[in-house]
Amino acid sequence: MNLQKLWWILGVLLIALVVLVCLLPGRDLPSTPLNDKLNHFIAHFILAAYFAGLVPRRRWWKIFVGLLALGIGIEVMQGMMHVGRESDPLDVAANSIGAAAGLALSWLGLARWPDLVSRLLGRVA
Repeated sequence: MNLQKLWWILGVLLIALVVLVCLLPGRDLPSTPLNDKLNHFIAHFILAAYFAGLVPRRRWWKIFVGLLALGIGIEVMQGMMHVGRESDPLDVAANSIGAAAGLALSWLGLARWPDLVSRLLGRVA
């Protein structure tokens, strides 16, 4: 298996992990010292930066739109669950800001993470 295929598989797993954590009942959430909005920011920052390393820069807008849709979808599902989770439009804002920040730092060089990992592993991506 080449690294590019592995990166995409790991990316799908990252998205699944984010969705799982966001849809866990409130009582089952792991405790974190961070603010809820900061957690949303960090998750979407990581997803945006991760996928920016896999997608050509001219298509990064699709990463942003996809993460925006993911965030809105999660909030809609949380609002429908009625198990200790509530829909919050400010979560969508935190998600969007996190995704934008992840893409901005990717533009400054963070998107080269696959090349760095490939070098560390002694492989060609």
